[in-house]
Amino acid sequence: MKAVVTRVTSASVTIEGTIRGRIENGFLVLLGVGPEDTEEICDHLAEKVAHVRVFSDDAGKMNKSIDQVDGAFLVISQFTLYADLKKRRPGFSHAARPELAEPLYERFMADLRAKGFHVEHGEFGAEMQVASVNDGPVTLLFDTDEV
Repeated sequence: MKAVVTRVTSASVTIEGTIRGRIENGFLVLLGVGPEDTEEICDHLAEKVAHVRVFSDDAGKMNKSIDQVDGAFLVISQFTLYADLKKRRPGFSHAARPELAEPLYERFMADLRAKGFHVEHGEFGAEMQVASVNDGPVTLLFDTDEV
């Protein structure tokens, strides 16, 4: 699995002109699923994202995790993270098929909710417009193939 995690002061997702999810302080997560990903990999990624310490403490150091700042998550499915960019037109054969990807996308959000987080989200497979205000800027790439 791959996740691009951006620390935000606000983020939202709009589908067909209607805002479907919105957060203030927290993480915008663009989540991609690969064909070899499993529930165990998903659980591990959720754990890592939930505990990464990139929020500022009183001294201005990135030393706090999202739970310490009462942050929320906006999670967006993003198969394009698995794009094959060898040619000018990207190929997406390295992304998981929807029948695997959607349940793992849902599980990732369920894992975060089980940890007590507020989670907003887009709609799997939908055309979405995502807006965010990057805080820092802080953007991290999590790739479970590189753990």
